[in-house]
Amino acid sequence: MTFRTPKTRTVRWMAWDGCEEGVEHLDIRSDGGVLVATGVVVAAGERSFGLTYRLVIDDTWYVREAHLQTTSGHNLHLESDGRGAWRESGEARADLRDCTDIDIEATPFTNTLPIRRLGLRQDERAAIRPVYVRVPALTAEPGRQRYTALTPGALYRFESLDSLFRADLPVDPEGLVLDYPGLFRRII
Repeated sequence: MTFRTPKTRTVRWMAWDGCEEGVEHLDIRSDGGVLVATGVVVAAGERSFGLTYRLVIDDTWYVREAHLQTTSGHNLHLESDGRGAWRESGEARADLRDCTDIDIEATPFTNTLPIRRLGLRQDERAAIRPVYVRVPALTAEPGRQRYTALTPGALYRFESLDSLFRADLPVDPEGLVLDYPGLFRRII
C-alpha cells in the first residue's frame, strides 16, 4: 500500500465521547528530507496534563529524535539510529535495544508510524517492539504490539501484546488515524 506523504499538514483529535476531556493539535512538515511532527496535547479530568512533543522522522518512517515535555516539568529526549539503538539524554538505553518504533500513549499519531513503515498487504500482520512512553510521567519502556491490515490503506488492527488491548483504526490516504474507538476522534 502506498500512502501519500504529507508536505505540511495540520490535524486535530479530541477525546472520544464518554472519555475524559482532551484535545490534540498536530503540525507535520517536511524539512530537508525528514518529517517533523510537532504536537500539543491537553487533557482534563482525573488525569489532567499538558504535553508538547516533537518527533523527527526519517524517510522510512523511523523516529530519529523525540522531544517530549509536560507542563508539570517532566522532560524526555530520545534519539534512535533507526535500527533499534536508543539514547536518552545522550545515554544508551540498553533496555530499549531492538525497539523500532515509538508509541506515545497520549496521541494516535504514533500509530501512523508503523502503519506507514510496514506497508502491510491484505490480512498481513507484523509484530513490533516500540518504545512505549507513558504520559504524564514521560517514562519510556519496551513494548510489544501487532498491526494487521484489514483493508490496506484504510483500516488496520492495533493490538498491544502486553495488555491484550486492541482497536481497529481507520486511516486517511496519508495513513493518519481518523478514529481510535473509545479514545480519540479526529476533528480536522
